[in-house]
Amino acid sequence: MKVLIVEERVAGVDEVGRGPLAGPVVAAAVILDPLRPIEGLVDSKKISEKKRERLALEIREKALAWALGRAEVEEIDSINILQASLLAMKRAVEQLQPAPDRALIDGNRCPELDCPAEAIIGGDATVAAISAASIIAKVARDQEMVALDAHYPGYGLARHKGYPTKMHIEALQIHGVSCIHRRSFGPVKKLIV
Repeated sequence: MKVLIVEERVAGVDEVGRGPLAGPVVAAAVILDPLRPIEGLVDSKKISEKKRERLALEIREKALAWALGRAEVEEIDSINILQASLLAMKRAVEQLQPAPDRALIDGNRCPELDCPAEAIIGGDATVAAISAASIIAKVARDQEMVALDAHYPGYGLARHKGYPTKMHIEALQIHGVSCIHRRSFGPVKKLIV
């Protein structure tokens, strides 16, 4: 009798955009293909934008499955950034086809999923599938912030991607709060009259 060994499908999950003052929080879930390895997977914050974009294309091409999930500004302001991040991760995992047998989540908390999940602090630097998710999520969110820069000029979104830089805070003081700004975040909340 021949025994068929089925490889467990493990999804790596990470989010980007918890710290910005503007835009959504975006999560990615990736199931890597063990037969199609990808060189250079590390935490997305540790590599250049050009290398991230190249790796994102390779991940999308070689992964068994990948998906994005997000939580919008209104959700962030309504349920808080932690809950919105968990919601974005849940949405990403739910879209994976095929569905994962297990999920490894970057951080210290897991979203509620239909499969077993484990939180791994620093997982984006130590688990290849989480690194891949980190890269996919970062590239997707950065591209969205560049696109939003054209619709909301004057804030410098293409440069700082919504993070609370000196330039961004000064632009908020000059132009006011737009509909893509997170009203529950301190620097934005202070400007709302």
